[in-house]
Amino acid sequence: MHRYCLDPWKRTRVTSKVVQIGTLALGGTHPIRVQSMTTTDTMDTNGSVAQSIRMINAGCELVRLTAPSKNEAENLQVIKAKLVEAGYHTPLVADIHFTPNAAEIAAKIVEKVRVNPGNYADKKKFEEIDYTDQSYQAELNRIEEKFTPLVQLCKANGTAMRIGTNHGSLSDRILSRYGDTPEGMVESAFEFIRICEKNDFDHLVISMKASNTLVMVQAYRLLMARMLENGIVYPLHLGVTEAGDGEDGRIKSAVGIGALLEDGLGDTIRVSLTEAPEAEIPVAQKLISKYNDYHEFPFERPSLQLHYSPFSYQRRESSTCHNIGGKNVPVVLADLSYLEEIKQAHFFGFGYQYSVPLDKWNILDQAADYVYLGNNEIHFEVPGTLGIILNYELWNAKYRDKAGYYPLILAEEIALVSPEQVCFLPLEAEEDMPLALNARPNIIVILNTAYDNKTQLYRKFFLDLQEKHLTNPVILSYQYQTNELEGFQLFAGADAGALLIDGFGDGLWLNADLGAQYINSTSFGILQATRTRISKTEYISCPSCGRTLFDLQETTAKIRQRTAHLKGLKIGIMGCIVNGPGEMADADYGYVGTGPGKINLYKEKTIVKRNIEEQQAVEALVDLIKEYGDWQEPKS
Repeated sequence: MHRYCLDPWKRTRVTSKVVQIGTLALGGTHPIRVQSMTTTDTMDTNGSVAQSIRMINAGCELVRLTAPSKNEAENLQVIKAKLVEAGYHTPLVADIHFTPNAAEIAAKIVEKVRVNPGNYADKKKFEEIDYTDQSYQAELNRIEEKFTPLVQLCKANGTAMRIGTNHGSLSDRILSRYGDTPEGMVESAFEFIRICEKNDFDHLVISMKASNTLVMVQAYRLLMARMLENGIVYPLHLGVTEAGDGEDGRIKSAVGIGALLEDGLGDTIRVSLTEAPEAEIPVAQKLISKYNDYHEFPFERPSLQLHYSPFSYQRRESSTCHNIGGKNVPVVLADLSYLEEIKQAHFFGFGYQYSVPLDKWNILDQAADYVYLGNNEIHFEVPGTLGIILNYELWNAKYRDKAGYYPLILAEEIALVSPEQVCFLPLEAEEDMPLALNARPNIIVILNTAYDNKTQLYRKFFLDLQEKHLTNPVILSYQYQTNELEGFQLFAGADAGALLIDGFGDGLWLNADLGAQYINSTSFGILQATRTRISKTEYISCPSCGRTLFDLQETTAKIRQRTAHLKGLKIGIMGCIVNGPGEMADADYGYVGTGPGKINLYKEKTIVKRNIEEQQAVEALVDLIKEYGDWQEPKS
């Protein structure tokens, strides 16, 4: 079941079924739609209307509001009327989790209802149950009985439905049979899809959200493969749930959403940021704009099938060259070749701080592994952990016998370098591979292209390496002619994320018209988002909604301030129990709103401290991390 897109060698958008959501047509050949969700209490009519208008004015095409109970569901009628009165006819979506009666009310009011299969008919107890086929079918019958009334209401009222599976809220039934897997996510959705189809209801949109980008991408691909196999392709809503805020949220969203857009999957997207919802819209629009004015290099499709599984992660096997390739984490390269003179202060931007009084380098966790100096000589000692790359002539004349210095060679210079010498060879992905690469495993390829179909060109290059039995390490290189930081983060995240998620790439070399610190931080952010190299604390932070019981942006900032030095630790910050133990299933520690001003703290999925006053909760979280031995004091 490898066919998860129409063509892995040419970006071709999958033509899904068109679903009408009020005045908005979704899917088919219609544009990719942008949406977001209010953060106000849905009972706050004026606040919800005002925020919805801000979102719509920013370009939001679908406005989602939470309806955790009958009261909120009924108030959607009032909110909708006030929006129409103000001249706004954007479709509204009711977000439902545990309350079928609220969904049934909302289905008569709004244009679309979102249900979470893991929560709608099940209460999660994190129990492992050994089902027989008979008892499993009995559970499916129970779900059908509970879900069918909503399906019939949506059908009668012309209301669309999103079946939104979340990785962290799979039912105990699914977890018991399929585990915490992409396969389980897809089956969770299909349990509900089958009930809809049994009732001749097909106004469906499907999503497979996760905070782990690998799980998210694999689940969407499995879902699409299954739909292509069945012959009915429903529109896809793409999103990385709990992506976080700032740089992290943008990069993580771009990695997950972009990896799917690269293969033509997706009909609507939401970039879930722990920020005001109207701030999400321009970010989503900018990510989609990457696929407008698309300049691709046409090439003959390989006759061979993909030589890796797009549904599971396995890193390509490559030779080990010093600390590149093999079992090493992907390296990060920095570039100072544009300078006329190299000074120690120039290294600050990519993680190396030099103290003049102490005559000592301080190396940060996010320190680049190599720096390319081109034709620039260097007149001071660098840290032993940093590799220096120079153009071949300069390296050969002055640095060939100096440890830690490596030549960047052209194809015609391969024969001038000893086969034992580790060196770097830039190649354009659209050009033929030089024959001299054979039997030279110490050549590290720097793969680049100026064309927009980078994912497909790089994918073909790796297939060529496989067919020639070449194991040379490959640095993924991406060059952008931009000085706009957010666009750079989004485009680089989408480009590099697609390859890294599939196990390709032994390093990353990004370039743009930006400061070294921004390029370096983006490089490490992409590796963190693809979980190929962990260099900082990871925050699984929900985007807030009307269920949120505290100020998520302020709280996230406080927790980040206290814990940002805990490299590799994953902390979930959830506004309510809906996005609590389930959505932060991947986290080491959790901070979850349980009532106004009250916080529960988790160790993984287990509550260990209950109903802590919000004012004391951040320090209580720090104490909990210390209690379990995961705390380190910040470096001075």
